[in-house]
Amino acid sequence: MRSQCLCQICTCGRHRCPHGTTRIYENSGAYCPTTEYLEKYPTYGNVLPAQSLKPKQEFRAYHGKMEGITTFKSDYRPYEIVQQPRHVPEEYKPKQGEIDLDTTYKQAFNSYKVQPVAIVRPLERKQVKKEKLDTVPTYKDDYRAWDIQKSELYKPEQSYYPPTVKFGNSTTFQDNYVRQELQPRQSFKPNPVVKRPTVPFNGDTSHRLDYVPYQLESKAAQPKEVYRPTSQPFEDLTTHRCAFQGLAGETTKICRPVHTRVTQNAPFEGSTETHESFQPWEIPPPEVKKAQEYVPPAGTMPLHSTSHLDYIPYQTTRVLPIRPVSHRRNNRFPFQGTSTTREDFPAWESCRRGLIKNQQQIPNPSGKFDGLSTFRSHYVPHELIATESCKPLNVPLQSSSPFDDVTMYSTEYALKTQELCPASYPSPPGYIFEHTNSQGHKFFRKALPPVKT
Repeated sequence: MRSQCLCQICTCGRHRCPHGTTRIYENSGAYCPTTEYLEKYPTYGNVLPAQSLKPKQEFRAYHGKMEGITTFKSDYRPYEIVQQPRHVPEEYKPKQGEIDLDTTYKQAFNSYKVQPVAIVRPLERKQVKKEKLDTVPTYKDDYRAWDIQKSELYKPEQSYYPPTVKFGNSTTFQDNYVRQELQPRQSFKPNPVVKRPTVPFNGDTSHRLDYVPYQLESKAAQPKEVYRPTSQPFEDLTTHRCAFQGLAGETTKICRPVHTRVTQNAPFEGSTETHESFQPWEIPPPEVKKAQEYVPPAGTMPLHSTSHLDYIPYQTTRVLPIRPVSHRRNNRFPFQGTSTTREDFPAWESCRRGLIKNQQQIPNPSGKFDGLSTFRSHYVPHELIATESCKPLNVPLQSSSPFDDVTMYSTEYALKTQELCPASYPSPPGYIFEHTNSQGHKFFRKALPPVKT
């Protein structure tokens, strides 16, 4: 017969075997709860902690005297603040005339009578019966409390006792931490003290040592040619003046064909002559032309141009205009300032149009304020008519027929017997206890029924 653990016998899923000590602490006498981590990863002894490479924090205080001058104090220059002129508002002058207080809403709105809306909700009818109501719910009638014995606690006894001395117990950090002395690291920083040399300063540089001055040869001076002006006069005729005769010709006719609109009912196929004739082809990337390295010319640049040296001004005849001579009449009588436009379109006398204001219908009060407002003077009190309530009277409805207490729940409810979990008992019924293993699991086997002889 195969034996089963208490975890396997449980049918409700709420009962488990009490776990004791694991195999590591089985014979040590110390209590340790069962964990998968402690079984797979045992502890190692005599392992020193990793050496800390963090440098020692040493604060070097500055012992010199601190000046009270800041960058802001040294660079700040106060400026004269000129007060801005204050804007003086203009004096308010009330407008003259009367204001029209009538609105478009008052003129166009026509009031009408509103009737009350009829209530669509049906009347509420309450049926009250005289029979006594059974107040025992179905839960109380069907539920029966179980007689379950209280299970024993498998919690280990508390082995911790508070110390008698203040801060008597040591922490885990104090037990595991081994203090090591930190050796100061060798500093490779140069000495900040400047050592002044005793040897005088040598001002020779590589340019002064390697530079060799060369004596430039003098350039041969070329003789300057003497300018000889021509004896012939300057011809100022151009090709346009010689060839252009200004003949009158006919106007150019338009060669563009007449635009005739062609309409087709057939749908567009999507392929055009341009798409078929002009197929795309790959274009090679443009070649990058390598720029030649700039070589500056040797020697100095002469700033005299050919125009400055060789140009000599000469006299030319003035170009005569080609436009025809205007036959202007020299009238000796004075100019008359009248014209056809001035005679036909004389200036009108116009003045600026004034603002159009409506006359004020409500006159301004002339006497002292009486304390009587427009609402109080025009208000007419009316008697309130109470609205008739359509709610039915809250009168209990009496009936001689007996109360029908049959519900759908009472007719369709089927009582189910709830089985007790065998693991809830100290000793499961129908099982015989065999042994307890090292992990704390209790094993039981089924009791065989007695054989009838």
